[in-house]
Amino acid sequence: MSAVRDDQPGSGRMSHFLAVLSAEGLKLRTLRSTWWNLAAVVALSVGIGFLYGSVIKGNYADFGAKPAFDAVGYGFAGTNVAQLALVCFGVLAVGAEYSAGTVRASLTAVPRRGVFGAAKLTAVAVTAFAVTLPTAFLTFAVAQTAMGERQNASLGDPGALRAVVGLAVYLTLLCLISAAVTMMLRSTVLSLGILVPLFFIVSDILASLPGVGAVARYLPNVAGVQLMRVTPDDRIDVDAWGALGVLLLWTAVALCGGLATLRRRDA
Repeated sequence: MSAVRDDQPGSGRMSHFLAVLSAEGLKLRTLRSTWWNLAAVVALSVGIGFLYGSVIKGNYADFGAKPAFDAVGYGFAGTNVAQLALVCFGVLAVGAEYSAGTVRASLTAVPRRGVFGAAKLTAVAVTAFAVTLPTAFLTFAVAQTAMGERQNASLGDPGALRAVVGLAVYLTLLCLISAAVTMMLRSTVLSLGILVPLFFIVSDILASLPGVGAVARYLPNVAGVQLMRVTPDDRIDVDAWGALGVLLLWTAVALCGGLATLRRRDA
């Protein structure tokens, strides 16, 4: 089999993309906000998971004795707070360049805006998944240990492994949506001002309202809860795979909007 030459068009484009991706990864590593936000994701997920597990252990009659008790879902309760740090990571990973004005230099170095945007979003997604996947397994282990043997779950239980991986996928997609929205809005403050209330306040209120709730239940953060549970959430009419489809649809819309804005608007 002959070797692929570097001067071939496809190989050249891939090499160029990988070079830009490497540069975007370096940018993320040099941002202090990256380390603080990702450390907060780990600390909050594991710490709150341990607290929930400890509380549940001391209240077996109220939790573990019930047939519908979802030990995996309760163990991941801390991610409701931890995902705030991940949203901030996604926003700052993109918005920092717009705030500092360095995006102009980046676009001068990489004139092909589609390549630049795709590399930046890929770097955000890879970094987020590299952190959230081990965090999901660690949180599961700590929370289930804290619950005690009478009511905890094991990784071999039906749906447990799917929920652990599903948590990492959900958090990664939520981070990617946040980054893409920031690419559309080109403002850290505006993006955080919209995404934080939407994901953590407004969505829960809307989901509980008659009429509007039927649609609001399919917002990304509401549908994403289904991925990290073994027992389905009654608020949503789709299973875990359906919820994944909802999340992927939101992600695709956000990515298309972010990349289209980057290509059409001046820096």
